[in-house]
Amino acid sequence: MDVNLRSRENNLAHRTREIDRERLIVRRGQPFSITVQCSETLPPKHHLELVLHLGKKDEVVIKVQNERGAGDKWWFNQQGAQDEMLLTLHSPPDAIIGHYRLAVLMMSPDGRILEKTDKMKFHLLFNPWCKDDVVYLPDESLLQEYVLNEDGVIYTGSWDSITSIFWSYGQFEDYVMDICFEVLDNSKDALKNSEMDIKLRSDPVYVSRIITAMVNSNGDRGVLTGRWVEPYSGGVPPYKWNGSVPILQQWSKAGVRAVKYGQCWVFAAVACTVLRCLGIPTRLITNFGSAHDVDGNLAIDILLNERLERIDERNKADSSWNFHCWVESWMRRGDLPKGNDGWQVLDPTPQELSLGEFCCGPCPVTAIKEGNLGVKYDAPFVFAEVNADIVQWIIQRDGRRRKVKVDQASVGRNISTKSIYGNQREDVTLQYKYPEGSKKEREVYEKAGRRVTEPTNESAEPGQLKLSIKHAKPVFGTDFDVIVEVKNEGGREAHGQLTVLITAVTYNSIHQGECKRQTVSVTVPAYQAHKEVLRLHYDDYAKCVSEHNPIRVKALLEAPGESEPIMTVANIPLSTPELLVQMPGKAVEQEQVTAFISFTNPLPVPLKGGMFTMEGAGLLSVTEIPVNGNIFPGQKVSVKLSFSPVRPGIKKLLVDFDSDRLKDVKGVATVVVHKKYGPVYTGRY
Repeated sequence: MDVNLRSRENNLAHRTREIDRERLIVRRGQPFSITVQCSETLPPKHHLELVLHLGKKDEVVIKVQNERGAGDKWWFNQQGAQDEMLLTLHSPPDAIIGHYRLAVLMMSPDGRILEKTDKMKFHLLFNPWCKDDVVYLPDESLLQEYVLNEDGVIYTGSWDSITSIFWSYGQFEDYVMDICFEVLDNSKDALKNSEMDIKLRSDPVYVSRIITAMVNSNGDRGVLTGRWVEPYSGGVPPYKWNGSVPILQQWSKAGVRAVKYGQCWVFAAVACTVLRCLGIPTRLITNFGSAHDVDGNLAIDILLNERLERIDERNKADSSWNFHCWVESWMRRGDLPKGNDGWQVLDPTPQELSLGEFCCGPCPVTAIKEGNLGVKYDAPFVFAEVNADIVQWIIQRDGRRRKVKVDQASVGRNISTKSIYGNQREDVTLQYKYPEGSKKEREVYEKAGRRVTEPTNESAEPGQLKLSIKHAKPVFGTDFDVIVEVKNEGGREAHGQLTVLITAVTYNSIHQGECKRQTVSVTVPAYQAHKEVLRLHYDDYAKCVSEHNPIRVKALLEAPGESEPIMTVANIPLSTPELLVQMPGKAVEQEQVTAFISFTNPLPVPLKGGMFTMEGAGLLSVTEIPVNGNIFPGQKVSVKLSFSPVRPGIKKLLVDFDSDRLKDVKGVATVVVHKKYGPVYTGRY
């Protein structure tokens, strides 16, 4: 018998042609057809049987029924013509995803195997186009983005200064699908009991939870090791990555050894690649002002000494991150009460243990909005990420605590994802929480057990002082001003002592060093304002601030007559210059094109060890071009890169520039790759 899996036709119908044209890759709940050529016509009363095998040791064996039975069984029907038969296989919409081996048997009337062919293999994926699959998403424009788009935009920065980076998910690049299954095969559950693990792979709740555990390497054979502070020796700094594919390839090639290093957006992006590849609709989310609540009291307690330095940082302490990234995947939750279907939070960044593993989710977004914290998985932790209070305490020399600020508005702001209509930002905050200050919001807080407190400095009598911090949007490498304004809204002159501390922090609030400190006495006449201007020079902050970390300004005003000190905090992100990436001419698949990339050094110091790194799904794999010698202040460097696009469609070329003093400079070009049409032959055949 000769079996033809008709990969090209089936893959086109199952929307997997981008993954592979030669191997058969199909989606569950949707039929596919193969042909069987017999050496001679099938004798009467002889029949064909099909058997499926899953797992390296045949852990699961499925006999395919030869007539339609219950909806949860594989079955096939056949149409014969002379010595060839067309077999149509029907998989159930809750079939196990994975790598199948197919055996075709010719049976005699008395049940003997006369002929057997068992060399055929195929992959089965989730099917968000099938209405009976629990990952079904009934909107084609959403499927184009959340399953089929290989390029994305990740939002970073801070809530009031949002920046974006382009990312190459590359879920259809060569052999990425194989690595995604390798990720599942190396989970603790798979290594402990492979038969049970394979059987559970029909369930996207199980599969997605395994992926959040396996994208980080804490406690398992996971893909990425996290590191949040310099040095990044022995690995790649997290901000240097432009895409998921090199990370997954490096993990697989190194014999499933963890790749160094990741931070939240890298963990989330790799998870997005794996989930989209397996057929689960997924999008990357950024939460600005994200709370990491260690003790579960729905408050982020920040303990400072009298010099405004954090004193609990090195221990396992609560923290507030400028931004934090996770993913949402779309699925029905048959394991939960009604009302929990739809988008589910999955967070692969290792933060807290969940049932003994560093994983988080899936947690229904609706449960977070409604304050239903008993819903699995990890609802209390996710609820705190978008709703906690930030409470600032000063611990005095005698050990007494003074509460100086309760901030109920800074956590969970401008929750963002890429729009399906292009590269602009879509705000999804109202999917996570009711409008700030609304009656419904207060009801949810009470249901979730969050104490509803009066913010400090709000209930004092009028006539008090107001404190604010103003700043421009500085570019890394320039000098800039920070203005602290003390406003007197009362009818009498006010005196006080103003302390301003400017520090460098990472995006997740790890202290990196002090840039400047100033304490002055201020006198503010009635109904007037005093402005304290601090000039920050490049030399002040270059020693402790890196270009992808913000500057944090804390101002504390102690004034007689005020019941409590007044405190305010601002994070100032530093923007980096962009690379210019140009692609003149028309791009055609398999034909050479040239990209021109240029960059001007904005710093007042020379740059050494310059390196351009380029990649793009469907365009080219990671390519590095070093820059020889120093790049002096104001000097422009240009490089050119020739390559042949691999696949047609709208693609993104992503470029990163790194050097000793300036890193993480990004550039992007959109490339429309046209199909290559072969020669047209005319005449008779």
